[in-house]
Amino acid sequence: MNDSGGALEGLRRLRAHGRLEAAYDTVPALLARCEAAEDPVELRRIGRLLATADRARIRELHPELPVVTVAVTGQSTVAPVIDPLFAELARHGLLLEPRLGDQGAWVHDLADPAGAFHAPDHDLALCLLDAEAVFSRVPPVWHLADVRRAADEVLGLLAAVAAGRAERGHGPLVLTTVPLPRSYAHRLLDHRSRAGLGVAWREFNCGLLRLAESCPGVTVLDLEPLVADGGPVRDARLAHYAGARLGAALLAACARETGHLIRSLRGMTRKCLVLDLDHTLWDGVLAEDGPAEVGAAGTDRGRAFGDLQRTVAQLASQGVLLAVCSKNDRTDVMAALSGHPDMVLRAEDFVLISADWSPKDGRLRAIAGELGIAPEALVFVDDSPAECGLIRQELPGVAVVRFDDEPALHVERLLRDGWFDCPSVTGDDRSRSRRYQAEYRRRETRERSATAQDYLRDLDIRLEFGPPRGRELARVSQLTQRTNRFNLAGTRLTEAEAAASAADPGRLLLVARSADRFGDNGLVGAVLARRTGDLLDLENIWMSCRVLARGIEQACLAALLADAAQRGCAAVTARYRPIRANAPAAGFYPAAGFTEVSRNGDGIILRHDLSDLPALPEHIRMTSDAAGNDAEES
Repeated sequence: MNDSGGALEGLRRLRAHGRLEAAYDTVPALLARCEAAEDPVELRRIGRLLATADRARIRELHPELPVVTVAVTGQSTVAPVIDPLFAELARHGLLLEPRLGDQGAWVHDLADPAGAFHAPDHDLALCLLDAEAVFSRVPPVWHLADVRRAADEVLGLLAAVAAGRAERGHGPLVLTTVPLPRSYAHRLLDHRSRAGLGVAWREFNCGLLRLAESCPGVTVLDLEPLVADGGPVRDARLAHYAGARLGAALLAACARETGHLIRSLRGMTRKCLVLDLDHTLWDGVLAEDGPAEVGAAGTDRGRAFGDLQRTVAQLASQGVLLAVCSKNDRTDVMAALSGHPDMVLRAEDFVLISADWSPKDGRLRAIAGELGIAPEALVFVDDSPAECGLIRQELPGVAVVRFDDEPALHVERLLRDGWFDCPSVTGDDRSRSRRYQAEYRRRETRERSATAQDYLRDLDIRLEFGPPRGRELARVSQLTQRTNRFNLAGTRLTEAEAAASAADPGRLLLVARSADRFGDNGLVGAVLARRTGDLLDLENIWMSCRVLARGIEQACLAALLADAAQRGCAAVTARYRPIRANAPAAGFYPAAGFTEVSRNGDGIILRHDLSDLPALPEHIRMTSDAAGNDAEES
């Protein structure tokens, strides 16, 4: 049931009583209980109402609320993207601060070094082009060669703009592909010419998509799937009279995709998909029908469940962890997953299977605990309104996807919110499920060990600490974006920023790779520092939560301090800035001998005078290249 009207009315009541700003932190939960994002009209209405709030007052009352500044420009009227973007970011607990460029001034907005789009206070620039970006550059009577020339000119401009932004260290630039309206294609009378224009236009869009590969800091959103699902690109009357050549519905869909991108850049990508079974992963009720009678093939309805399972398997192949949370007997669940001929997914595809009759909120907490991730990293899928309501009430940080009784829509509903979207998929992602299965073997070893130190010695940890290899920069960026529990300064790096830091002779970017007797953990940590005279300033340390409490973070810091002392540094400084999830790491620097120097709104500044260096944990065999020289084993 669509409850967007209820959400809108709730927001109106808050505004009418002057409480919208004070209650802004409740907006994500309010929107999570509705399906507003399915309806572009309601999404715009909600965003328009949220945009009336006093944002300065919101920041004052909720200083912990992340603010995202987005600069928007384009060829035509693109302001209608602002309202749905407000709503989309609000759903995810983010406050939008928009900057809107002048109509048709996208080249000036993006290229002028003195322009507002080059101020350091925006997180992301969004450029929405339409077909007029190309056709405004062709003569009144044009030929295919004119279109090709104009398209190449636009691509050249965008490449130059992207290079200039990267050189000046500006934030990500988001572009879109450009739909070709029928009104242009059908100005050509013969089908051969139309086909030629189609080829030229597709080559233009392919060129746009390739900019993401060749230009650091550029992301290109492909509008073709959005147009295929959403219908007309524009309303001809609004395009003519208002210069709105991208329709409101398409801009709302684009706002959603932009919101997903911003969420991933903010480290809010989810890690684990937790699935109910009955009428969710398969057709039927296991306790009533039995393991042999539930289905995912054989009938039109059953095949829809099979399609869902294939989609889930595709997600898992790219690093999404799979878990089951079902009210069923475990023996029956294992029989269905292991032996039923319809099943695409098997028991071994899941890192954890929770099947009993206890409340699901407690079991989701247990799943997160066993996987070593926060509940905010879970996406829970169920067809029961009661179960979905329970999780929204008791675990508001868990993303909830409710299926209805139409399995043909299951895939669309699962993918709609892009919970697992990320800037890139790395080899580390693709091996994630295997690593978590190895973690169970580590847990068994820990339970058999008499003491924690016995367990750590038995792991036989090998640690490599040194500069990243070129192919690892995507993983470095991903680690900084996804890590929250051990992100000491609360900062994140794009891949372009990671590459720039690695190439900067005044900075030091180091990574940690670990392995033990159960397998290779891959790249699990990163350190970013800046050399200033005889001081080394630790800008941040990131460490994957899956290897915490094994001494790896202490070993990296010990190696870094030892190298700084050996090179004659007078001291090492560091910053700890509290964010929502990194409170458990607050004592890390003091435990290593750092003392507090000062504190302000940006965090705590600490200093180590290098007189009493921490020892390397004895259970770790470490190969260290903390200064980028030849590695030495210790």
